[in-house]
Amino acid sequence: MKRLEGRVAIVVGAGSSGPGWGNGKAVAVAYAREGATIVCVDCNEGAARETAEIIRAEGGTALAHIADVTKAEAVKAIVDACLSAFGKIDILHNNVGITRGGGPVELDEADWDLVCNVNLKSFFLTSKYVLPVFSRQRRGVIINVSSVASIRTPKDISLAAYSVTKAGVNALTQAVAQQYAAQGIRCNAILPGLIETPMISSMSEAYSEGDYARMIEIRNASCPTGKMGTAWDVANAALFLASDESSYINGHLLVVDGGLVNVV
Repeated sequence: MKRLEGRVAIVVGAGSSGPGWGNGKAVAVAYAREGATIVCVDCNEGAARETAEIIRAEGGTALAHIADVTKAEAVKAIVDACLSAFGKIDILHNNVGITRGGGPVELDEADWDLVCNVNLKSFFLTSKYVLPVFSRQRRGVIINVSSVASIRTPKDISLAAYSVTKAGVNALTQAVAQQYAAQGIRCNAILPGLIETPMISSMSEAYSEGDYARMIEIRNASCPTGKMGTAWDVANAALFLASDESSYINGHLLVVDGGLVNVV
């Protein structure tokens, strides 16, 4: 039997921001390859449909759902759609995240609010509407994608809002884990380090004055391994946390960074 056979997963942020494999896209496909049925949620309709089509082409079951997960009514609709289609929810995977460069002085207030809403409020809302389902079932797994920026301030770029919101994700993860453990519900977080995904193309201006190739060099050189990780490194960690292999792991912040945070 596959590791997630018969389970239903909502993957929020299941699309990719550009060609290639983003973390959420890889996670959705990895879950499906292990037998899970996937609700692919994204604000980008084309991206959500692309991931769902990849899963279906491989023989899996998936549907695409378009939503702005910073809105409560949109999140409730995701849960209702999943229950209507599949009757249950076993896994909630929260993967959305955006960046805006700068510290408190440089950041516009509107950008601060946007990052807080996307990176943290959305995780609160999905948990708010999925946890009652898990409580009725007396089982369920939440996996939140945070970042090593939540525990170590990046030295090459100022990302105050991103770091703060991802630290909030860590705290939310552990608060939920503590509150719901007795109900058979687990909640863990993955803290990726420097991962090469389509999303990082938007950061080249802050890293290297728009020189994408130079940014890749800088990020690779910053890793103890000499290269960034891939979306599949994150997906494999998520698969472990979603499966019964991690049944006694709860409230954990799993760093996936090739050793980055251990290097001074």
